[in-house]
Amino acid sequence: MKRYLIVVAGGKGQRMGGALPKQFQLLGERPVIMVTLERLHAIDNTLKFILVLPLEYIALWDELCTKYEFNLPVTVVAGGNTRFHSVQNGLSMIEDSDEALVGVHDAVRPFVSQKVLDDAFREAWINGAAIPMIDIQDSVRQIIGAGGASQAVPRDRYRLVQTPQVFRLSLLRKAYSQRYVEAFTDDASVVEAMGERVYAVEGNRENIKLTTPFDMMVAKTIIETYSNQSL
Repeated sequence: MKRYLIVVAGGKGQRMGGALPKQFQLLGERPVIMVTLERLHAIDNTLKFILVLPLEYIALWDELCTKYEFNLPVTVVAGGNTRFHSVQNGLSMIEDSDEALVGVHDAVRPFVSQKVLDDAFREAWINGAAIPMIDIQDSVRQIIGAGGASQAVPRDRYRLVQTPQVFRLSLLRKAYSQRYVEAFTDDASVVEAMGERVYAVEGNRENIKLTTPFDMMVAKTIIETYSNQSL
């Protein structure tokens, strides 16, 4: 069964700061997005990549590919106004009529482990939909009123969600044929809106999303620590 990975890099990254969106900033010696793609390819060289970029940055991507001699086979498509529409655009590039598995991954998560990737695709093959999640280590509170009033909630009932989120192609196509609503925060929420169940696999804590300058500091430490190891 064919395995696709839609890598979403459609954000502008205002929280990161700097002249370029976060996915183009350097992590070590290469742009974040290339670190992510090269790691995923090293884990599974059968994956077919679809890269979703803001339209205005596709030319920059082409320039960076030349500058950094990046030559992995990647299909590039312009993103949409929201993540939902960007994934829709990525799905439109898959022409298969036969069943396949499709993962959707944040371009700014460069440290997914091989076990998480394998487990997510395996679970999606069995049950149709799989997402990686990790435990919450901090205490959690719910805001219950004005003025900052809050109450404790049991953290063992909650998890942090990561990517790649993986689905059978037919299921994901049907989900993304729905009309967009703001409650669609990720691919799992789009699939669940049809009444479908999404199954969990254990994520890896290093698989952080690079959103702020602090995240980049952490990522550089991870790169240095694991440069000669497998996460």
